[in-house]
Amino acid sequence: QVQLVESGGGLVQAGGSLSLSCAASGRTFNSYAMGWFRQAPGKEREFVAAINWSGAPTDYADSVKGRFTISRDNAKNTVYLQMNSLTPEDTAVYYCAASRLGGRYASNYGYWGQGTQVTVSS
Repeated sequence: QVQLVESGGGLVQAGGSLSLSCAASGRTFNSYAMGWFRQAPGKEREFVAAINWSGAPTDYADSVKGRFTISRDNAKNTVYLQMNSLTPEDTAVYYCAASRLGGRYASNYGYWGQGTQVTVSS
């Protein structure tokens, strides 16, 4: 059983940066791949980034590649998403998720956080 709590969302101007964190409970965090997903109003939840249990490899959606960085600290049971050069199109609720499988499919992830709102103003 894994419980996930995101933090770090907020309001930022276009071109700015935000750093999201996702703290996990449980002693088996380092056996899970972790992912970040987002859902904008009226849209389906979409994949953002994923990281293997060891920290590599990582994977990114084309829309965020080069701007976002996913990382993890297994000693702190935490996964991070550094978001740079934000645009209004990045506005969404961001969710972290844990999976034994990893990958880009939300259905692979059995544990989800409650989400944190990111709003980018133009």
